[in-house]
Order: sequence, then structure tokens, then C-alpha cells
Amino acid sequence: MENSLGLQVLYWFLVVAMYVYTSLCLHFIAKKTSTKHPWLAWIPLVNIFLMLMIGKLSFWWILILFVPLANLIFIIYLWVKITEARGKEKWLGVLMIIPIVNLVYQGWLAFSD
Repeated sequence: MENSLGLQVLYWFLVVAMYVYTSLCLHFIAKKTSTKHPWLAWIPLVNIFLMLMIGKLSFWWILILFVPLANLIFIIYLWVKITEARGKEKWLGVLMIIPIVNLVYQGWLAFSD
């Protein structure tokens, strides 16, 4: 029983840490691209609208997120547009499909010059 509680606490700690890290990265990316309202990065689901603003895409694109498989391709395309907005090479946005690498990549986009 105690072991189970410890794993649950560890799990929730990791979930909160990941949320804070990804929100912080998105916040800094928005600031570096001079996007209005970078604080939207901290609101779940609304942060998708911030990502669309950074990528300079219409809000109608959000409807693609409801289409299975197309949503995966759209997320990659969105990160390619965000990468382009940061002035980096577009193909690097494809790195977002690789687990662990995507976390490093977000940090690189957020904290590099």
C-alpha cells in the first residue's frame, strides 16, 4: 500500500513538472516571437490558441485536432510553423515526434537565441 502511494506521488510530481516545463517553454517562445498574451501558455487547452498565434495560423485550424490521424500531422505542422517563427530551420519541427527529444527541443526553442 505504501509503495503504491509513493508511486502515485511520484507520478503526479512528474505530471506537474512536465506541465510547468512545457508551459514555461511555450511562454518564452511566445515572448521571443513577440506574440501577444504569452501568459496563455499557462492555461490548459487555451495554450493551443497561443501556439496557433505563434505559428501565424488561423484559429479554424483547431478543428483538425478533432480528426483522428490528421491531428498528429497537424501537430507536427504546427511545430514546424513555430520553429519557422523562431527563425530556425523548419525541418527541425519534425523532432517533436521523438519522445524525450521533443522536451529538449522545446527548451532549445525557448531558451536559445
